[in-house]
Amino acid sequence: MKIAVSGASGFIGKHVLAELGKHGAEIVAITRNAAKLQDLGASVRVVEMDLSRPENDCFERLGKPDVLIHLAWDGLPNYKSLHHFETELPRQYQFLKQMVASGLSSLFVTGTCFEYGMQSGPLAADLPTKPDNPYGYAKDTLRKQLDFLQSYTRFNFTWARLFYMYGEGQPGTSLLPKLKETVSKGEQVFNMSGGEQLRDYLPVEEIARQIVHMATSQRDIGVVNICSGKPVSVRKLVEQWIAQYNWDIQLNLGYYPYPDYEPMAFWGEPPAQDRQVNTLEVRGNQ
Repeated sequence: MKIAVSGASGFIGKHVLAELGKHGAEIVAITRNAAKLQDLGASVRVVEMDLSRPENDCFERLGKPDVLIHLAWDGLPNYKSLHHFETELPRQYQFLKQMVASGLSSLFVTGTCFEYGMQSGPLAADLPTKPDNPYGYAKDTLRKQLDFLQSYTRFNFTWARLFYMYGEGQPGTSLLPKLKETVSKGEQVFNMSGGEQLRDYLPVEEIARQIVHMATSQRDIGVVNICSGKPVSVRKLVEQWIAQYNWDIQLNLGYYPYPDYEPMAFWGEPPAQDRQVNTLEVRGNQ
């Protein structure tokens, strides 16, 4: 099986490549800057490609993969930027449409919990979407476009909505890297929000494992959440990290306001426990 991974040099992408390496697949890593993946072994073929200007033979250049795991998306973490639907959305759709038209048989794309908008509580994969920021709107629209495309061209399609994550290589703007940086500077106080918001967190290694598990099944899964299904307050999560690493630092709660682009309490509903992810047939929001 040959699997291409877009966004391969990103935070999730590197972990997906590592997970794929355990499965003996032929891996093609897509990146705009091959230097970022120079440490990969010979088992991974690196292809330098700008997805915003895909060439007509991009499917052939990637070696005609059986599966595309599509992680690439520019413009984050500025969720409110109009770039997401003015620029990124049409670029993304044109690239994916070209890959499918050229013969791609299985497409796996990561979505976002922001497609649910300001809805609170447990969020099931078949819940109607109500995106409330440009990023969530653009992702939700791309999914709908690909649903329409699937009615004209046959291919297996999985849309996996990601919630929150943490782990090695995470961007410095994220919560755990900020906390680590504060500790490394020898500061005694970590400034954060009130911390009472409930979120759904998974380590990035587990997210990569689930992505690879579903993508390599080459099934038409549809919409699914990649989540823990267990809400945790941001304050509790930070306190757990402090205890885990035995850091000596105090929390300055309420220093930052709560984000206005997400509800106070929401988490994902994972697939039913008595069903395997690779046999799901969740066709949500069609």
